[in-house]
Amino acid sequence: MLEKSAESLTGVPDRSGSGTHRTHGPSKENSPSTDAERDLAEVLAGVVGVERVSVDANFFDDLGANSLVMAQFCARVRKRADLPSVSIKDVYLHRTIRALASALTDTSADAGTGIAAAPAPAGSPDPAASEPTTAVGTLQYALCGVLQFLLFLGYSFLAALLAARGYEWISTGSSVTDIYLRSVVFGGAGFIGMCAFPIAAKWILIGRWKEREFPVWGLTYLRFWTVKVLLHANPMVLFVGNPLYVLYLRALGARIGTGVTILSRNVPVCTDLLTIGAGTVIRKESFFFCYRAHAGRIQTGPVTLGRNVFIGEKTVLDIATSMGDGAQLGHTSSLHSGQAVPDDQRWHGSPAQRTEFDYVRIPPARCGTLRRAGFGLATVGQLFFLSVPLAVGGLYMLLTEVPALNDRLAPGTTGLVSAELYADALIVSCVLFLGLAVVGIVALFTVPRLLNLLVEPDKVYPLYGFHYSMHRAIARITNVKFFTWLFGDSSYIVHYLRGLGYNLSQVEQTGSNFGTEVQHETPYLSSVGSGTMIADGLSIVNADFSSTSFRVSRTSIGRHNFLGNNIAYPSGAKTGDNCLLATKVMVPLDGEVREGVGLLGSPCFEIPRSVERDQRFDHMRTGTELHRNLASKNRFNIRSMVLFLLVRWFFLFVITVLALANVEVYNSFGHVAIAAFLVVSLALTPLYFVLVERAIVAFRGLRPQLCSIYDPYFWWHERLWKVPDEYLNIFNGTPFKNVIWRLLGVRLGSRVFDDGCYLTERMLTTIGDDCTLNAGSKIQCHSQEDGTFKSDRSAIGDGCTLGVGSHVHYGVTMGDGSVLAPDSFLMKGEEVPPYARWGGNPATEMSDAPGRPPALTRQE
Repeated sequence: MLEKSAESLTGVPDRSGSGTHRTHGPSKENSPSTDAERDLAEVLAGVVGVERVSVDANFFDDLGANSLVMAQFCARVRKRADLPSVSIKDVYLHRTIRALASALTDTSADAGTGIAAAPAPAGSPDPAASEPTTAVGTLQYALCGVLQFLLFLGYSFLAALLAARGYEWISTGSSVTDIYLRSVVFGGAGFIGMCAFPIAAKWILIGRWKEREFPVWGLTYLRFWTVKVLLHANPMVLFVGNPLYVLYLRALGARIGTGVTILSRNVPVCTDLLTIGAGTVIRKESFFFCYRAHAGRIQTGPVTLGRNVFIGEKTVLDIATSMGDGAQLGHTSSLHSGQAVPDDQRWHGSPAQRTEFDYVRIPPARCGTLRRAGFGLATVGQLFFLSVPLAVGGLYMLLTEVPALNDRLAPGTTGLVSAELYADALIVSCVLFLGLAVVGIVALFTVPRLLNLLVEPDKVYPLYGFHYSMHRAIARITNVKFFTWLFGDSSYIVHYLRGLGYNLSQVEQTGSNFGTEVQHETPYLSSVGSGTMIADGLSIVNADFSSTSFRVSRTSIGRHNFLGNNIAYPSGAKTGDNCLLATKVMVPLDGEVREGVGLLGSPCFEIPRSVERDQRFDHMRTGTELHRNLASKNRFNIRSMVLFLLVRWFFLFVITVLALANVEVYNSFGHVAIAAFLVVSLALTPLYFVLVERAIVAFRGLRPQLCSIYDPYFWWHERLWKVPDEYLNIFNGTPFKNVIWRLLGVRLGSRVFDDGCYLTERMLTTIGDDCTLNAGSKIQCHSQEDGTFKSDRSAIGDGCTLGVGSHVHYGVTMGDGSVLAPDSFLMKGEEVPPYARWGGNPATEMSDAPGRPPALTRQE
């Protein structure tokens, strides 16, 4: 048989009850005619478990193979010294042994790269190819963690002291007006202090950033980490998309011209190395940190953008990259270190290559310096006279106007072990939780609809005006994550999105139409066709921007599509009905409308829409069996939603108990009590949610699976995705995150540097010693394709590096010392040899891979 079973090839138990496929033996005319054809056919036959295969048999249509099987084929070919290296992209582009052998023979000089060599300026080698670092010792690693904790403790103490003094001063106000004025003064001064303190810390601790590298966990790294954390905690991050944000980056040393618009919330850290020319636009979810981590070292380097540059959504600009005047980088693309885009050229892909498509699809509008200054001043006025006073003095005003509430919550009214304290916490937490949920859903369904009446589709508006403010308000309000988290991965997300404003036509309910992470720029111009299923990470891009103007347009996703993870879907996309859009695919904007095909990669290329293995559960998605399965899944999902509402409420209840206890002891301990509250809350949060996640799996581990989305196992597995984990970001770059990962079930080695990696299935992930995981990277040990769920283990060897924004799929093995370049997609089943350098989307071996380094030595 073609596949012995899913388990025999992948280690994943097959729950379909069917593992038999057709056998294809070659006829005389389909026998190998060259040595390359014979050798490749021999390897493929061994992978699929048959005696022989025809050299003219289509891998997918005739043999029924899929990407996981073909990834294993590629791995076995790479182990044969007598055969040229084969990538998964080669397999998709040449789908028979004869075509593949011919292509590899014709292009033997470039075989195995899978991607065109990225042009790079002379004399600008990739810093990743520099000599390897020496691994730090465990003592230095632990000492860095202790110092990081002490810095947080000191910051908490300072914040508590200032907050206590300010609240006491506000409380001496004689009237509501007096309290408001004091709130304006203290709140304004506090806000300015919170914004200025990170800037001052940067100049004192670092001075000017320069191109250099240094090991993690040392004193230089500690200064780097301190500045990075302060920059991320700076409230100026809330002003992304506002001219004030550009002023903030200039104060940090960035060289930024006039008329620059930055919409990405990923804050650059080494700002002195950032140069942005006048009139440049940087779309949301773009990475341009001016640093990266590699092999246990932080490497800083320049990012230089000329005048009138356009950077699309979900892009990565590695260090030592540049773009000339008028250059463009399309969405879901990246520039690898050393790449330079010449003036007026348009590039896309990962790594980027030249294209002729114009990504600036909107004409300019009148938007001068006066308009930008006025928008910034209006923002400051709203902040200082409305938002800050309401936040700072609102609680005190509430207590003043409601004496009964003040009497009940005042210090000294209850004891720390009194039942009355817990009763008060119960009342307060219930009112806050239920009140915010009810008010929030009502506001979501009403306020943005009224604002939407003021913004016309397909009309060009200037930036930084009334209509721009309305558009930003709609985007902020309707992208609240709580409700997509609550309703996602269930039938009820459809009703929520429809209430929000999505056009979902006649829905074919599957129970998994949308994941828990869906975002948009306006829900009222978002359309999704009937029968379409969407995994997590979809970003509907239905707004176009230039440096002076914006426009909202309808974005339509066709019928019976399946969209994988982490996809930016722009308006005007050239995909129609019945398409499979693979994880991290660059959705095309040019060419003919694609229908009935799959699309993979950046830039994308066609793959089969589905294969036999992926259709084995289709009988569970039709007729009476679908209705029965869907009803069972809905009941299970309702129980999950109730469970996690209780989980979140109980956490709020515990925090409320701590807050009220803090009020009780405030008269005795003052600001020390507030600092203690901050520290205890920080420690309690991960412990609580770790306990919740481990309790869901009954304190056992996960096992690889292959099943239908209507299998009860999948419903149970979905619960793990709902456990809140936003708290993990607080611990990025510290040894404490490694402790949390181990508590969550990750098989984690020593001294791992995690700068912001996300693991979806912690108990299926293995990470070796001294690995380096960059910000925005992700290890995803599962895949959902239409009605099929698959999961398997992924193993990252010792000393590996995952680049910024890289994505590792399930069933992957990375050998010791290997490197995955930024923004790369390492597909399921791939095996990366030790000390190899892979990159691209999909990832393949890169020609600039450094040789095997000397063995790492540890410094104690």
